[in-house]
Amino acid sequence: MTQRDGITDPWGTRTPYGPGEPWPARVDTHLADGLRPADVDRWVPSAAVLHSNGDGLDIAVKDGRIAGVRGRAGDRVNHGRLDPKDLFGWQANASPDRLTTPLVRRDGELTEASWDEALDLVVRRSKDLLAEQGPGALGFYTSGQLFAEEYYTLAAIARGGIGTNHLDGNTRLCTATAAAALKESFGCDGQPASYTDVDHADVIALFGHNAAETQAVLWSRMLDRLAGPRPPALLCVDPRDTPVARAATLHLAPLPGTNLALMNGLLHEIIEHGWVDRGYVERCTVGYDDLAETVAAYPPERVAGICGLDPGEIREAARLLGTAERLLCTVLQGFYQSHQATAAAVGVNNLVLLRGMLGKPGAGVLQMNGQPTAENTRECGADGDLTGFRNWANDAHVAELARLWNVDVAKIPHYGPPTHLMQMLRYAETGTLRFLWVSATNPAVSLPELHRIRSILDSSRLFLVVQDVFRTETAEFADVVLPAAMWGEKTGTFTNADRTVHLSEKAVEPPGHARADLDIFLDYARRMDFRGNDGEPFPQWHDAETAFDAWKDASRGRPCDYSGLSYAKLRETGGIQWPCTEDSPEGTERLYADGKFFADPDYCESYGRDLVTGAPMEPVEYRALNPDGKAMLKAAGYVEAHEKPDEEHPYHLITGRTLAHFHTRTKTGRVPQLRAAAPEVWLEVSEADAAAAGLAEGDLAEVSTPRGSVRARVRVGGIRDGVLFLPFHYGYWDVEHPAGKDGDRAANELTFTDWDPVSKQPLFKTAAAALRRVGAVAMRPAGPVPAAVDEEVVR
Repeated sequence: MTQRDGITDPWGTRTPYGPGEPWPARVDTHLADGLRPADVDRWVPSAAVLHSNGDGLDIAVKDGRIAGVRGRAGDRVNHGRLDPKDLFGWQANASPDRLTTPLVRRDGELTEASWDEALDLVVRRSKDLLAEQGPGALGFYTSGQLFAEEYYTLAAIARGGIGTNHLDGNTRLCTATAAAALKESFGCDGQPASYTDVDHADVIALFGHNAAETQAVLWSRMLDRLAGPRPPALLCVDPRDTPVARAATLHLAPLPGTNLALMNGLLHEIIEHGWVDRGYVERCTVGYDDLAETVAAYPPERVAGICGLDPGEIREAARLLGTAERLLCTVLQGFYQSHQATAAAVGVNNLVLLRGMLGKPGAGVLQMNGQPTAENTRECGADGDLTGFRNWANDAHVAELARLWNVDVAKIPHYGPPTHLMQMLRYAETGTLRFLWVSATNPAVSLPELHRIRSILDSSRLFLVVQDVFRTETAEFADVVLPAAMWGEKTGTFTNADRTVHLSEKAVEPPGHARADLDIFLDYARRMDFRGNDGEPFPQWHDAETAFDAWKDASRGRPCDYSGLSYAKLRETGGIQWPCTEDSPEGTERLYADGKFFADPDYCESYGRDLVTGAPMEPVEYRALNPDGKAMLKAAGYVEAHEKPDEEHPYHLITGRTLAHFHTRTKTGRVPQLRAAAPEVWLEVSEADAAAAGLAEGDLAEVSTPRGSVRARVRVGGIRDGVLFLPFHYGYWDVEHPAGKDGDRAANELTFTDWDPVSKQPLFKTAAAALRRVGAVAMRPAGPVPAAVDEEVVR
């Protein structure tokens, strides 16, 4: 057991291993000052909650309080290691400014209230709007950080209780493109590969995925392979000089917004040089001819001009990918939040399919998640997906869900596509959506074009309910604030980016009158008096375990099949990958190992969309294209981004994360070690661009777009010329100034309202910006976090 400083040593000591060997265990721990392991009263099993890796850990409890964490050596995901945020983040639970009682707005001010008063107000407003306007007046916006049981319950309430089409998660901001790309290529969501493929791969390619920052433990696994015998080659695609880039065999730094052109150029070379598994393509895919025709127009010379690269770099990268024997590709926000997001992510799927790199150790693709339970949001239907990876456009799938819920099929809205978040906000802006319930997310900092978002949230026409653990920037606009329990204060399951399901047990009681999100949702449903067709209360479950059992039934027979799992089994074995069934009781390490896909026209989750326009494909069209349910090679041509640098705004602006913080710092900003590691927003500028603007390290600079401006201290270097970077975590709140409204440090003051036509994911990585020096100001120490690099790499 190692008590290590995750700030100065974010990835820990190396434990080298070779291809096909087991990854050695290394148990990380961090306990409250002066506490020894022998002093701990109880160790309670859980998993990491401040990133998407899903690291198994135990919570230390001392005198009824959380007192630390330790990694679980036997967990399949992390083999005992912990991310820096998890080593220290548990301290946020005890922050003195936790919400402990409901708040309601009286005479313009939020004041304390009882649960009865707060929920009765929410119920009364809900019923009034249902009577006046119908279900379309109500909307729900949730998180990627709750438990599966809570998402499933929220989906049942919104779809089967109220009957609204307006339900989405903040996974729309981080992994909507992952889901969309998987549907386009494989007919269904669900990650094909496994983290264990790192143990076998001879080439690992990271597209827009800075694993060193977002998934520090996964990066530790890669570093241990690099330190061992016969290490894999590493390809990094990223406009910044991140830790991944510095460790890479080859680093490509394309201009933001050109990812699809790059992918088309790489695929051009793969086909041109015959690095295609023809047998696999003919046996397992459709669409090769169209793809080959499209990418034929993207030779390296053309792509180099678009991307700002050297043609030789593109050829070298293609050779690395094309000659790999076991190729593992990962993708994250650098692709997902950038121009032509789904088309670019599908390009990575195309690469894996052309190479026949699926279903065997060391080969596959992981369209990564950005949040710890983003996979659950999608599986359970708490976003724009239909529960259990069912197909909104397949009447039989909707009818099946209605039978499971024991409600009339007409109650579940399926007259059109579900409403994505950005459209919900437009409805709120125009006044047709009059009620919005926001749970465990902070849109007043995380959404693009913040001045617009603030005006929507502050509208007198919108009744805003905020369910959270702290009084966030969003809560300041609320009509009702509901205090929720945090991780460690409730029980439930959550699933990571490689389909591993963990059970997180309740370790301590929540403070004051705070309640588990599941309890709040169920209480609302009972007060609304939702009933099934048999007259019994709906939803039919009443606590976490009965909710999980109901979710198991809903998932049975679907790709995300949990039917072989139980709380008892998860307690006994730890993390297990779905699908877990009677036929695969130990879970499933890789999907599609038999060359069969979830793409059959009667089974698939989606019939797909046009990658350029987003227009949906009709069922009859899909059936004609893919009658046998094969994987689909899909092509799209590169088009220029809507907003491009010009004379007035000559720079590309990209936003992202830093290792020390998670999302809008609601938790990590309250943790001393993490706050000290990255206390303030900064602006990253290349050496040449800094010199041209007269900027030196630590100077105060202003970066501006047509939406607004942000002032930040300058960090020189670590990014390609013509590109600027801002971390997005820093809103108006700060632990030292909790009532502050310092709006000039929120990166999303600068981003604009635009989204991918397929996934509807906002484009945070494509904005034109200007830069000017404000003054020479000494930079506060940034701490030892290496370069404070962000997770969203290629933009």
